Amino acid sequence: MEIFETHAHLDSKEFNKDRDQVIQKCLKYGVNKIINIGCDEVTSQKSIDLADQYDFIYATVGYHPHEASSYNEQAIEKMAKHPKVVAIGEIGLDYYRNHSAKKDQINAFNKQIELAIKLNLPIVIHDREAHEDCLDILKNHKPKNVVYHCYSGDVVYAEKILQENWKISITGVVTYKNAFDLKDVVRMLPDDSFFVETDCPYLTPVPYRGKRNAPYYIPEIVHEISRIRMQSPKQIAEMTYRNAKKFFLNQ
Repeated sequence: MEIFETHAHLDSKEFNKDRDQVIQKCLKYGVNKIINIGCDEVTSQKSIDLADQYDFIYATVGYHPHEASSYNEQAIEKMAKHPKVVAIGEIGLDYYRNHSAKKDQINAFNKQIELAIKLNLPIVIHDREAHEDCLDILKNHKPKNVVYHCYSGDVVYAEKILQENWKISITGVVTYKNAFDLKDVVRMLPDDSFFVETDCPYLTPVPYRGKRNAPYYIPEIVHEISRIRMQSPKQIAEMTYRNAKKFFLNQ
């Protein structure tokens, strides 16, 4: 069973002691494509460095809303032209923590959407408690390829995203007992509309909650989606692999 991990933070300090061992272990669990996500200039460059080091790792570049106040467009545009950069992200709005002022978040979000359109790159969205603003800004720009990473909305909001032919990505949260809305979303998603991800080192799936998350735990997410949708794990792995490969790699 081959699995495409679409959102990891393997450059995080949590992996400093055993990063290579973790990455090699992923291959043993069938995780043979990984996208490492940039959140600012430093982590974007680290993602590129990882992608240069490992054939099966790709990178995104961008400024997370937490870092929006320090947005450097020249740096991101330069890095975005690297051959293994496959998307702009993660970008968006976060009204839960508000580490950057709302106006700075909106400004950086708009500029990065424009950059993605200019460079013909997909967009990886971070949206936390900012659903309507996030959707309105995206619809104003009309980008073609968008994925809502770590989807946290309900079925109604998912339907609005799907109407735009955008994608939704599912994390280990789907394995949590109280994730009723997300389980409902997973049931209604068309086969060609979603990906899987760990968002490691965060959001570790059951039964490993409390431990550091890693891409080799992604089979737990695949199996839970399989249970919810009443499709085989192999079917879920194959469809999400196919969806991600087309979206990020244009293959």
